[in-house]
Amino acid sequence: MSEIKVNKISPRSGTDITLGDSGDNFIIPSGATLTNNGTASGFASIAWQSTIVTGTTLSAVAGNGYWIDTTSNACTVTLPASANVGDQIIFTDYARKWGTNKIIIDSNGLNYQGDPDTSTVEYNTNGQTVNIVYSGATQGWIPISDDDVTNAPIVPPYSVDFLVVAGGGSGGSQRGGGGGAGGYRNSYNSESSGGGGSAESSLTFTGGTVYTITVGAGGASYPYTPPYSNGTNGNDSSISGSGITTITSSGGGAGGYYAPPTGFGGASGGSGGGGNGIETPAGSGTANQGYSGGVGSGSSPHQGGGGGGGASAVGGNGTGGASAVGGNGGNGVASTITGSSVTRAGGGGGGARPTAGGTAGTGGTGGGGNGSYIDVTAGSNGTVNTGGGGGGAGDDGGGSAGGSGVVILRMADGNYSGITTGSPTVTTGVGGTDTVLVFTASGSYTG
Repeated sequence: MSEIKVNKISPRSGTDITLGDSGDNFIIPSGATLTNNGTASGFASIAWQSTIVTGTTLSAVAGNGYWIDTTSNACTVTLPASANVGDQIIFTDYARKWGTNKIIIDSNGLNYQGDPDTSTVEYNTNGQTVNIVYSGATQGWIPISDDDVTNAPIVPPYSVDFLVVAGGGSGGSQRGGGGGAGGYRNSYNSESSGGGGSAESSLTFTGGTVYTITVGAGGASYPYTPPYSNGTNGNDSSISGSGITTITSSGGGAGGYYAPPTGFGGASGGSGGGGNGIETPAGSGTANQGYSGGVGSGSSPHQGGGGGGGASAVGGNGTGGASAVGGNGGNGVASTITGSSVTRAGGGGGGARPTAGGTAGTGGTGGGGNGSYIDVTAGSNGTVNTGGGGGGAGDDGGGSAGGSGVVILRMADGNYSGITTGSPTVTTGVGGTDTVLVFTASGSYTG
């Protein structure tokens, strides 16, 4: 094998040097480096930039490779205003976030794949690399690779904590019982679940699996007019998906109500509804989710409805007589899963019909609505996205609505995929390490 050793090869005339003939192969030994000391064009090497691009704009230079991190925002990339045939630029999705925040290519007056600069060019696939070369004025910049995304790393299974609160039950009409709070299930930081239950085991999510999030609505309000209707339980909230045991919290029980000539007791649910002042029995709670409602009390025309059960306490009992009093709603449970302490799933206060200084029950802490003791007046609605029960009505009052539920997920920042539907509120860096997703409406999260 012949060997030539020189420090420089120069052309005899002009500026071009031809190496070999068509079909020849040139081998660069392992460890050798081919360095371009001039303008980046032709088969020039790519100078990868050490600074990660995180801003909203980038002015690209031919011959460079760029790592673009769109975790926080989209990025508009402006290409050079002039280019030579063979100029090359590479852009790579540094954090696999282009699916969340895309990059937009501004070809700066030159064509891109034959289309003029007025065309919109976007790349929005996680893990994508875009390798473009300038071909000349007609076709302009042409990607020689813009879809190399199939070899995505496999995300190992990871732990996810949850808080799942169902919708609260309606408050009862006509001296009605308070609505029961939505069922409360929790796995975070050894905090308790409802009904005196302990924290549950966290879930294990798998990369690429879609997990369905259902947020239950509260029981609906209803009028106290013929034909008389009854309150409704809140709707269940849940987390479901392949490979996990579905987590379901039961909707809160409706408060007892009066539909002449018959009264009805509180309904069972996540937490039970309070009894109506005419029909005293209360609804039961669900084990490890919530407590029973309080019983109603009295004889016509002076009755007090029972308070709805809460996640941490039984609803208070109503009392009858001229100074009839509605029972207080049971209190909810506090959790710090979002980074601050928030109490949810309080029961609704019972309604009353006093004639001499009586009062209605107050809603339990955590979104329970207050009862009413004023004629033709419903109790207060449960607070939205707390699972609070609706308050019971005064005399001839209609039923109030329960508060809707909420589903919260918490995981390590590095495990969060960024792929959701349903527009949850997403907060990163909670406690310095975790991402928290708060779903106030149904949606999904992809592991």
